[in-house]
Amino acid sequence: MQKMTRRDSILTMVSALAAGSTVARTKAQTMPGPVEAQATAPLYQAAQPSASDQAFEKFVDEYFDGFFQFNPARATSAGIHKYDGELPAYSQTDIQNEIARNQRALRELARIPSDGLSQNNLLDATVLASLINGRLLDLADIRMWAKDPGFYNAQAATALYTLVERDFAPLDDRLKSLIVRERRVPEILNNARANVVGPPAVYTRVAIEQAQAQLDFLQNVLPHAVAGAESPALKTEFEKVNQNAVSAYQQFLKYLQTGLTLQSQGNFALGAEIFRKKLLYDEMVDIPVKDLLKIGYKEMRRVQSLFKQAANIIDPTKTPLQVLQSIKQTAPAADQVIGNTQTVLDSLRQFLLSHEIVTVPAAPIPQVMGSPPFMRGLTFASMDTPGPFEDHSIQSFFYVTLPNPAWDEERKQQLLRFFNPFSTRVVAIHEVYPGHYVQFLWLKQAPTKARKLGSTMNGMSTSVEGWAHYCEEMMLEEGYGEGDPNLLLVQLQAALMRVCRYLAGIQLHTQGMTIEQASNLFQQEAYMETANAEREAMRGTFDPTYLAYTLGKLEIMKLREDYKKKLGDNFNLKAFHDQFLSYGIVPVKLVREQILQDRTPVL
Repeated sequence: MQKMTRRDSILTMVSALAAGSTVARTKAQTMPGPVEAQATAPLYQAAQPSASDQAFEKFVDEYFDGFFQFNPARATSAGIHKYDGELPAYSQTDIQNEIARNQRALRELARIPSDGLSQNNLLDATVLASLINGRLLDLADIRMWAKDPGFYNAQAATALYTLVERDFAPLDDRLKSLIVRERRVPEILNNARANVVGPPAVYTRVAIEQAQAQLDFLQNVLPHAVAGAESPALKTEFEKVNQNAVSAYQQFLKYLQTGLTLQSQGNFALGAEIFRKKLLYDEMVDIPVKDLLKIGYKEMRRVQSLFKQAANIIDPTKTPLQVLQSIKQTAPAADQVIGNTQTVLDSLRQFLLSHEIVTVPAAPIPQVMGSPPFMRGLTFASMDTPGPFEDHSIQSFFYVTLPNPAWDEERKQQLLRFFNPFSTRVVAIHEVYPGHYVQFLWLKQAPTKARKLGSTMNGMSTSVEGWAHYCEEMMLEEGYGEGDPNLLLVQLQAALMRVCRYLAGIQLHTQGMTIEQASNLFQQEAYMETANAEREAMRGTFDPTYLAYTLGKLEIMKLREDYKKKLGDNFNLKAFHDQFLSYGIVPVKLVREQILQDRTPVL
């Protein structure tokens, strides 16, 4: 067993990451000593900051200032509203400047002596070095800005949506910022035309769907979201700016459907080496592809076996797919959805307390509400939590989308079947208790600014989606649902979908798997309908690390089992969960090193 040391140079770490040295990267990710989990206090006692600490904290301030200038919607989501009235046009000059800024940041980080850093700052420096390298990989090597027209739609759409998503300021103030951002939309779409050349056909296909949805958002949803503004002048200005954005999207959509579609001959696959680097930088996982696939197929066989056993218990006369379909046919009445969902959340929260699953830090209890009108076309159910720096709008909402009374009965029932009692519980575990919402509460009290903001960058999904997916399985293991095989079957189908993401993501980008083959994988192994399977397969082409759900779950499960072996009878599940969450959102690898004090494999 390789023990850990304290003296790891950030200079060595950054140089190694930049040079692509796997060995040096592994050394640089080593972190000192374990911590005791605390739900309401910092991980470490405050001490007089050293010169290194002061330099690093200045670096964090400056780095995220530049990051949020390039990604202002992420600042808005984080509860930092200094950038609400900003939005770049994402020209090639803007993008090249962002690449250069990240290159400078790595050099600056390398100059900070690691010996003088506090334990928290050393951990944060390790994470930031990896994430900044991930940013450079995305912008300079993968270059989605040059091959995915949807990149530009995403920037424009999130910039507007985050300003109306929650009431963090008076509507008139938010409308002022929205007008400034929306003025940029035509320029952003023009830059998409200039920058994107020869994209993969699937990217153009998805971008067309996204542009159509955004056009509907601008025409029918956004005006409703700002209708309550008081200033007539602001409303008039918004109508003008919004119409310009609508016209720009109409022209952009026509361009996608005609000109760009004919040019869409590109390859979406990253290739094995870029895929390896992305997984390393984003998740700090450096496992050979062939070994990752073995792990994934082993997990799929395990879950498949459990799925078939559960289906056989429910009805041995039907196939597993028939059993699953019959379970999901149960639909509540529309006026029961909110009450049923609130009851589920209450039962989950009580289960966490009575079974000592995890500490839930004090905070307003999430309120179940019908999705606001401007969100109804975007989601079935969603968790809306304030950012870690949000001080004004601190209520969390679990939104459920109710059917439009004007719909025909079949369309209403199709939506309501999503809220069958079993799927509702699995989704609530993942999104609320003890999944994303509880993790958010712990993130709010993270000890450093860097820890709170690191999750605004791409990466560390194994710690976020991995945790939420782990919770689905863990809660049933601990007795939630009292062994109901119907609930288990629905949870296992969700697990099969995630393990198919794992396998598809790897094989689409490193093994020559086609979209059709990936779709077949989801249909045959996860019992998904054709349309949903195709959508999942397409997602894998532009979200290569959506393996993070299963990968993170497996990492956490192995950490838990290894910690059990180490502590023996002294192991306590609640203490383990509290300790895991106390680190904030950082790669599971680093949490593992902290808790176990060794460098044993993550899987």
